[in-house]
Amino acid sequence: MNIIYFSPTHTSALVAESIAKGMGATELNILDFTYTDISESPLKEGPVIIAAPVYAGRIAKTAMARFASLKGNGNLAVVVAVYGNRHYEDALIELYDFANAAGFNTIAASAFIGEHSYSRPEMPTAAGRPDHTDLKIAFEFGESIRKKIESGNLNAPQSIPGNRPYTEKGPATPATPITSEELCTQCGTCIDYCPTQAISLKDEIESDIERCIKCCACVKICPNEARIFNTPYTELLHKNFSRRREPEMCI
Repeated sequence: MNIIYFSPTHTSALVAESIAKGMGATELNILDFTYTDISESPLKEGPVIIAAPVYAGRIAKTAMARFASLKGNGNLAVVVAVYGNRHYEDALIELYDFANAAGFNTIAASAFIGEHSYSRPEMPTAAGRPDHTDLKIAFEFGESIRKKIESGNLNAPQSIPGNRPYTEKGPATPATPITSEELCTQCGTCIDYCPTQAISLKDEIESDIERCIKCCACVKICPNEARIFNTPYTELLHKNFSRRREPEMCI
């Protein structure tokens, strides 16, 4: 069993691994594209799960760029879009189309919920997700896929939510988390966990606003809560998208 993911805050990875367990995987070949492009993708025999986060209704641009080297060679595939409880819009169909164009035979697709990148303890949006219930659903989805394969049905799902052509993203607003000099101990954890190498240590912790993709992995991983991302979208998301949404599956 192969798992391919881009997962800065580990939500996509968690969902993919639960699906794999439900499919009966006993050994996982994990290709983690979070921190680097894997120019050679050594897929092993067996199905492939491809998982990535949704940014503004589309699959994260960095994930799509790094996945470009993948070659499916007819492997069965399951695609998973993980979004922050607002909506996944055209992301799932985008990932589905990509997988098929790369040579995979995509037989299932799903959209799961992960804690939003902008979620904060005082204004949470999907905090703690995927939670136990989500991972149980992911496991059961995997069981359904296993039964589908065992039945000999290798057809694509009848329909995938989303639009073609995909909705165009608006221009990105450059922004990056900042560091509290009072709280920062310059431990370097944020540097290690940044998926685009946007953080460096000079006289102090510095962030490259052009490289930052606002995944907020550095904010969530900092052991001293020294990384801060102030954006009005945190409050907007908390006010308008806190009602629990449930995973959607196509098989």
